[in-house]
Amino acid sequence: MEIMEAKQAFLQAFGANAEDLFTAAGRINVIGEHVDYCGGKVFPAALNLRCNVYGRKTGGDTVKLAFKGIDGVVELNLNALESYRALKIGNYQAGVALEIQKTGVKLVGCELYYDCTVPFGGGLSSSAAIEVATAIALYTYAGAPYDKVEVAKLAQKAENEYAGVNCGIMDQFASAMGKKEHAVLLDCSTLAYEYVPLRLGDYALVVANCNKPHSLVESKYNVRRQEVEIALKTLQEVKNISCLAELSPKDFAEVKHLLSGVIAKRAEHVVMECDRVNKAVEALKAGDIEGLGRLLNESHYSLRDLYEVTGKELDTLSALARKETDCLGSRMIGGGFGGCTISIVKKSAVEGFIRRVGAAYAEAIGYKASFYETSIEDGITVSKL
Repeated sequence: MEIMEAKQAFLQAFGANAEDLFTAAGRINVIGEHVDYCGGKVFPAALNLRCNVYGRKTGGDTVKLAFKGIDGVVELNLNALESYRALKIGNYQAGVALEIQKTGVKLVGCELYYDCTVPFGGGLSSSAAIEVATAIALYTYAGAPYDKVEVAKLAQKAENEYAGVNCGIMDQFASAMGKKEHAVLLDCSTLAYEYVPLRLGDYALVVANCNKPHSLVESKYNVRRQEVEIALKTLQEVKNISCLAELSPKDFAEVKHLLSGVIAKRAEHVVMECDRVNKAVEALKAGDIEGLGRLLNESHYSLRDLYEVTGKELDTLSALARKETDCLGSRMIGGGFGGCTISIVKKSAVEGFIRRVGAAYAEAIGYKASFYETSIEDGITVSKL
């Protein structure tokens, strides 16, 4: 949706003109999957796929929300924010507003129109983008200063405690702290972070959504968490570690015999994936894009064979990508069982890549994938209209 179109939609919804535009980014995780809850480092980057919030300050005690593609206006009373948990649309916004209110900020009424270009349910963190953009709008209209790291923490808390989704900090952190042409090396346990240039030269990142009807399979996710907990407890009997991420591949090789079956496989994925994150950072710093591509492939194989969270659709999509001459590497991202892959593809070959992989995927699976040629952008933007 172009800005003019969005402004027209705002006028239709609220009978007045939008005055400001607040945006927050969706994200990819370049590498480091299923290691955040094992004390590992992740490597996300903010995308050009964004949640765009057009706003106008009105004063008073009511926040009015409207959404592209959805009729009607949702109204939130700032004096009754606890009462919107059951809302299908607007509960994330109410949760964010409540968390800001708890910090002592006096919120003021406004009108907000949401145009989100981050695909929903695709593992690119549309919810985090919505939360962060909402927080920035509310802080701005309240005339209150904000710290981006605190915004990320507050948005995560709203999702955990208000919306009841047990997500980690990575999504909100990447959305709030993203930096153009950089990935963020983030230690999820300490929130220590480092920006690493993500310059791919002649290559582009292509995101593909397998479009499998997707909901993060809670039971399988919880089982994985239990399995790595069992591995950690067993290894703590012989190693002085607080989390699996503290083990180097060499350390793990010495104690792997103490684990068996799926427990050994799950732990091996975590240890090797943490090692791949470090190698990916080194590859990028050295400008070794081919090396980064190989690491993406290794990550996918590990998620498929050791962690077992891929599934037919994601495996098909990444395998078809890897067959392409101008693709350096491809892997699933996100929780798994559905969602997206990322592939490093030569810029001049992107069009053909999307056409061929798309056709072969539709033939193999029976429905189409969606493709996005992405760029790495700043997490938050604020502008006057």
